[in-house]
Amino acid sequence: MKRAWFDADSEIMAKLAPNRVLGDLAEATQFPAELSQIAAWRFTITHLQQLAAALPGGHVFMEFAIPRVGRRADAVLVIGPLILVLEYKLGERGFARHAIEQVHAYALDLKNFHVSSHDKAIVPILIASDAPPQQLGLGFWAADKVHDPICLSPGDVLPTVQRLLASGDGAAIDANAWANGAYRPTPSIIEAAEALYAGHDVKEISRSGADAQNLTQTANAIADVVARMRRQGGKAICFVTGVPGAGKTLAGLNLACQRDPDHPDEHSVFLSGNGPLVQVLQEALRRDGKRAHGTPDLPEARLLQAREPNAFIQNVHHFRDEYLPADRLPSEHVVIFDEAQRAWDRAMTSDFMRRKKGQPGFDQSEPAFLLSVMDRRPDWCVVVCLIGEGQEINRGEAGVAEWLHALQADLRHWQLFLPPHLVAEDGPLDGALRWHLQQRGAVVDAGLHLAVSVRSFRADRVSAFVAALLGEDPAAARSLRPDPGQFPINFTRDLAAARQWLRRQRRAGERAGLLASSNALRLKPEGLHVKAPLDVCHWFLGGNDDVRASNALEDAATEFAVQGLELDWTGVAWDLNLQRTATGWQARQFKGTKWQQISATESGLGRADYVRNAYRVLLTRARQGMVIWAPPLTQLSTAP
Repeated sequence: MKRAWFDADSEIMAKLAPNRVLGDLAEATQFPAELSQIAAWRFTITHLQQLAAALPGGHVFMEFAIPRVGRRADAVLVIGPLILVLEYKLGERGFARHAIEQVHAYALDLKNFHVSSHDKAIVPILIASDAPPQQLGLGFWAADKVHDPICLSPGDVLPTVQRLLASGDGAAIDANAWANGAYRPTPSIIEAAEALYAGHDVKEISRSGADAQNLTQTANAIADVVARMRRQGGKAICFVTGVPGAGKTLAGLNLACQRDPDHPDEHSVFLSGNGPLVQVLQEALRRDGKRAHGTPDLPEARLLQAREPNAFIQNVHHFRDEYLPADRLPSEHVVIFDEAQRAWDRAMTSDFMRRKKGQPGFDQSEPAFLLSVMDRRPDWCVVVCLIGEGQEINRGEAGVAEWLHALQADLRHWQLFLPPHLVAEDGPLDGALRWHLQQRGAVVDAGLHLAVSVRSFRADRVSAFVAALLGEDPAAARSLRPDPGQFPINFTRDLAAARQWLRRQRRAGERAGLLASSNALRLKPEGLHVKAPLDVCHWFLGGNDDVRASNALEDAATEFAVQGLELDWTGVAWDLNLQRTATGWQARQFKGTKWQQISATESGLGRADYVRNAYRVLLTRARQGMVIWAPPLTQLSTAP
């Protein structure tokens, strides 16, 4: 992959005919360039040639690909020990906030996702073509060696670069070796959904190396099952597991987005019982489509534009209700269930259907009913269950065993495909289920397990650290604690200090937010009401001027709102519902005016486990760092 549409050493750039550079850029677009784009390129080329003539030994890149899919910086100048990211705004006299954040985001993306940039000094510079001369002054360097954005007129750029070079030190960067460094993008699930929906391949948004290979192997394993069922006319269920952060949801979204050109009428759907995740992804795709196509934000336009994203990603409970009539056939051939372990068991589903849906005779678990719906297809189908282990956070969540129990009755004609560790003796299934799988001829495929984390390089140890911390293994927790320079974890009893730290850490398009357990009821004196309604779309997607957005740091989201989603920086509010004692972690609930202990169950999953798993979710939502805030004990109200 060519990193830039054009590049040249400073000495060559200074002497080239501008039309030669323009021709290379126009050819690289593969589409007719608009007049406004050509004008912008002409201005940029002229200015870069002036810089190149005065800065020998540098290297100029134009339209440089930024690791996040679909982004290109106008120019990158590598000179001495510095990487200068230049963004030009033609016809502008001022410096809009969104433009400043844009160039800052480019610099941060290079720092975080371009391996060759991890240890380099990067300076984002915004250039407004018609701006008057600015007061020249350098800003501050962050700890990761990314400079504050600098806003300049064209004439200010050269003296500013010369001052930066004079004030810095370090070895000169080999520009070509730097540009060819590996890209390891780790997009959030929102960014991944937007990219896949726009037609990008999963490999483009995966970190290069073993993790991309692992995702590709899993995609190929599922594709083989789909092809086999299509060819044979059979029905199959695939279970996909993975280490924390391995990209199970990413694999599912990738499958749902794929279209076979030989079978254009076949559809896939990504289903999740995680309502907030579905709402946020659907709204993100709608907003992204509006930005891309300029659709007016009218009710009619929203409805028309929402249809396709809503068909691609659906709430599993809406899907269930759609097919309650026994004669209704599903239109999809491939159905992907995200977090399938959270599907409701028989008691929970039957009770809900009787009370809320007027179905007094309903007596099935959610897995049993959903499989029976897909079994109505007369030709073929594939059900893919994405399994996250140890993530049950609410009662009635049945786990993987419920899906297998559902296949023991009238669905014995279904074929099963599983990863090896599900059928291992020390795996999550009991001996009876393992024997049943053996008798059914279940196919064991190592490709159905995602063994490599695709989390940000900053957060790749966090899940293991949190598991040890909450799993009564303090020695392992100490050894696994992330490097503070890569992923800071701070503690405070001052909420104002926590908010100040989050605001100081967040840069450009990054997101920060406050999180709290859903039964952290004694945070109310501090102004955090966990039972208050939260609009997750505004919270996750709202801009910096939206008081409902996470960045406002006003509303705390619970584990139910953030499960499956991430922020760059989090503030985790810790109540007395989970406290470390001499004998280990003690879970509590607040009733009346006092905290009451929750007894741990001897077998199975009890309420104490739900409390601990809630904190497991909260403590693993940050991509770059977090602060844990616990109010002083006197402010947590009555102790037990």
